[in-house]
Order: sequence, then structure tokens, then C-alpha cells
Amino acid sequence: MYDVIIIGAGPAGLTAAIYARRAGKTALLIEKEAFGGQITLSPHVENYPFTRPMSGQELAAVLVDQVMDLGAEVEVDTVTGIEKNPDGSLTVRTEFSAFTGRAVIIATGLKHRRLGVPGEERFIGRGISFCAVCDGAFYKGRTVAVVGGGNTAVQDAIYLSKLAKKVYLVHRRDEFRAEKRVTAGLEGCDNIEPVLSCVPAECLGETALTGLKVRNRVTGEDRVLPVDGVFVAIGQEPNNAAFEGLVELDPAGFIVADESCRTREKAVFVAGDCRTKAVRQLVTAGADGGVAAIAACEYIDSEAVKAG
Repeated sequence: MYDVIIIGAGPAGLTAAIYARRAGKTALLIEKEAFGGQITLSPHVENYPFTRPMSGQELAAVLVDQVMDLGAEVEVDTVTGIEKNPDGSLTVRTEFSAFTGRAVIIATGLKHRRLGVPGEERFIGRGISFCAVCDGAFYKGRTVAVVGGGNTAVQDAIYLSKLAKKVYLVHRRDEFRAEKRVTAGLEGCDNIEPVLSCVPAECLGETALTGLKVRNRVTGEDRVLPVDGVFVAIGQEPNNAAFEGLVELDPAGFIVADESCRTREKAVFVAGDCRTKAVRQLVTAGADGGVAAIAACEYIDSEAVKAG
């Protein structure tokens, strides 16, 4: 039996493993895909303290090395569910095995909804971004497009307008879905051009992104927007389906927890982008990982005292 089982090996999960091992707890880290999470898609990370600027893949490698050096165990598998046992422990079931732990930290992150158009996959991290705050500075004085019509998309466009030369704001409907108080911020942003009733059709370019082809949903006409970057803001989906019923999920599927990273299930904790929170950034994911691991270790120690 492990002391702590951590589901997800993004910055939150990796940091949780570091803190658990430093507290002297046995730790198993389960990841279904690539270690490092969404940050590996970023070509240049400048907003993470305590380290020099580097690529997301380099930063992930540093974290993984630290976790391995501290002696955490890793397993590459997909978690399918968590079961409570009579003795208070938890069994984490995966596609190929099952593992038992005294506490579980869910750090599964989220996935950004994709455009689903030709050329998109080729330019992710090389012209296509899902985070204006993270990557906006790389497009200072250049031309970009934001795709989406909700609060996040409009806010991203306003933020980018202060950096970029020009911002196209592409939305499939004839008016934005964002709240009026948010769209009011577009007034005075002379370098934002709304491109309404249009959907992305193709991401263009050879070695670098050079344009976004959009199609008018009313006329069927195509138009090429000459851009250096595209920021996709059409929604996020947390990877929490496997935990429905065990922990409380909000209507959008995020695990309900406060800054203590505790869930309604006393032995289950949550860290990073998959929980309810206002800010989803690399630095807050790492902070969550530390907080969740400390809370999990305190829980384990308190249960041991009761048993003793």
C-alpha cells in the first residue's frame, strides 16, 4: 500500500510527488500520457519563478528528474475509477492494474477544446496557443487572432490588444456570448477587429504559422487573416469523468475544492487546473501540488495517530 497515489503528472502532480517524498511518504505517480502536462506545449516559459526561461519540455524534464531522484514510483496507465475500502484506504483502478493508497491526490488537469481544422496540430506550441497570459508577450507588435466569443475570448483579445499590433476576434455567431460588462471593454480598442459569423477553416503556413483561413457561415465565403499567432479560447474540459460520484463536481465538471485542496471525501485531495479556481497558471498549479501534498500527509499522520 502506498501512502499517497497521485493521478496526473503535470506541474501540480509532479510538485505533489516532490512534497510527499520530502515528507517521507511513499508516493506513486500515475500518468496516462506525457509527463509534464499542458506546459510541454509551450515553446518558451518565462513566467515561472526560481528558474531561468526555458521551454515547457525542459521545465517538465527538470521536475520529472527531481521526482525520480526523490524516489517516487511512476506508472504509465489510464485511471478508470477510485473505490473506497472498508479500512479507509482507496483503490485506484486503471486499465491494466489497481493500486491501493492511504490518500489520493487528483491532478488530472484539463484539455483545451481544439479547432479541429487542418494544420492545427502542426502549429500547436509554434503559433497556436491556448493561453494569452502565458504566451501573449511573444507576439508584441505582431498580428494575432483570438477564436471564441465568450468571456475568456473577449478578455484575451483585450489583453492582447495592449501587446499586439492587431487582433482579429473570430466568433461563429453574429454577436459575442460574453457578458455585456466584458464586451464593453472592446470599446476604445481600435486594433481589435471583430470577425463575426465566421469559423476557422485552416491554419496556414509552412515552417511557421502565417495565416488563419476563416469561413463565413452565412455566405460560405473564405477569408485569410494574415496572423503570426492564434489564441484558441473555445472552452476547456477537465479530465474528471472517472471521479464523478466520489467527489463533488461543479456544472462544468471541475472538482469542488477551496484553497486547502480538500474535497468532500476526506482521503481525496485535488490540485491544479482540474479543481474549481479563479486562476489557472503554471505557478498556481505548482502551488496547489504543494498544498495538496501537505494536506494529504497531515491526513495520513492524523489517521495513524488515531489508529495508534
